[in-house]
Amino acid sequence: MNLPAKLAVFISGGGTNLQALIDSAKAGRLSAQIGLVVSSRNDAYGLVRAQNEGISTFVYRAQDYQTPDEGTEHLLHILEEYDIEYIALAGYLKMIPLAVIRKYKDRIVNIHPALLPRYGGKGMYGHFVHEAVLASGDRESGATVHIVDEIYDHGRILMQKKVPVNPGDTPDSLAERILAVEHQIYSEALEQLIKGNIKSWKK
Repeated sequence: MNLPAKLAVFISGGGTNLQALIDSAKAGRLSAQIGLVVSSRNDAYGLVRAQNEGISTFVYRAQDYQTPDEGTEHLLHILEEYDIEYIALAGYLKMIPLAVIRKYKDRIVNIHPALLPRYGGKGMYGHFVHEAVLASGDRESGATVHIVDEIYDHGRILMQKKVPVNPGDTPDSLAERILAVEHQIYSEALEQLIKGNIKSWKK
């Protein structure tokens, strides 16, 4: 019997995608044990979600270290301490240190609230993405799960699902429908990654 993969989830805010991953793991839809939640903020509600589930937490802020390298080394040490095999970014708004990306090559994933490669890159997160989609007049948007590399929202696409843009949509109404899709496909994509089924996915 294969043991569940050890997963760390990185957050910066409320952690609704974190909760969706927790729920999927509990229901057996995700062959992973969330062993650690890393937050870029000490007041992120996602930390409360983790603590409610008995999941260990770590607040990682680059400004708390004398040098960037010192911070990166400490983060790597924490990930090793918890035997982390995969990392899922769930609303994490900081760039992952290069050394972490290299160590976990092809094992770090992110979910983005648009159909990449459109509406990605630095500054394209949250309501900024939905505002840009509505301003463009596009008739559809959606969510994308992708591998994390050295460039924001650039890595290989693993899974996408489209969401229609309705007449009269606001950034909030569009975000709500896309978030529901995010909650669905994130655990699906992670499960396929853990099982090694990524070769059949869109590149």
